[in-house]
Amino acid sequence: MTIDWSAFTPWSALSGGVLIGIATAMFALLGGRIAGISGIVGGLLGPSRGEVAWRAAFVIGLVGAPLIYEHFATLPMARVDAPSGALVAAGLLVGLGTRYASGCTSGHGICGLSRGSARSFAATATFMAAGFITVLLLRHVLRLWGA
Repeated sequence: MTIDWSAFTPWSALSGGVLIGIATAMFALLGGRIAGISGIVGGLLGPSRGEVAWRAAFVIGLVGAPLIYEHFATLPMARVDAPSGALVAAGLLVGLGTRYASGCTSGHGICGLSRGSARSFAATATFMAAGFITVLLLRHVLRLWGA
């Protein structure tokens, strides 16, 4: 494995992590909520009274922030080395996994781990192990695409 040092950006990665930490802490402290994306979006699909506005604002902010950012800087090019069918299947499997785990990587990996949740530790370890095994099998053992 080699590192593309010209694309290595530790300071922007660190500042992004700090901003995510501050945002999730403020969300929990000021709003009493966990910033888990699957739970927030899921709450829009079967909304309770008084829940739609803040959930919609959160999702609009997630989608809108990169659109605003691209007016000030160039966004990196996204390159996906997988067929569309594989991406659809992956998305459905991720959605199924978040339902079984009662949350996604942002809810468990960022918010749950920071609170010392054993359930979040187990969920995050499972997410990571499944990702590692999937990449190993599909890209290196079966060599289906993008090795």
